[in-house]
Amino acid sequence: MPWWSWILIWIALIALSLSFYALLGIRLFRQFMATMKDLAEAGERLGTFSDEQGLEGTAVTRRQAGEPVPGEAIFASRVQSLQDYQSAKAERQAARRDRRVARRRDRNQLQSLSDIGL
Repeated sequence: MPWWSWILIWIALIALSLSFYALLGIRLFRQFMATMKDLAEAGERLGTFSDEQGLEGTAVTRRQAGEPVPGEAIFASRVQSLQDYQSAKAERQAARRDRRVARRRDRNQLQSLSDIGL
């Protein structure tokens, strides 16, 4: 093989690799722009409040209604967190007991004395 054929082969390989990188760059740029467009649309949807929604669901409204605010427990005292946990646990246990009593009543089964409070 003559010496100039090696130069042509290397020029062709370099041209192919550069075109491959250019196509990858174009594809990456298009995907990035599509992602940015979706992100902008999501920001517009989440960034505005509708008139119907108003202030419902905001932290101030939740605090006034007595509902827990996400992240509020981080700043609460340990005693308050323990009391909240124990009261919520008691509510869950009572709800389970009520469902169990109703289920057994519907099936005409005997009730447990601890379930009906005797």
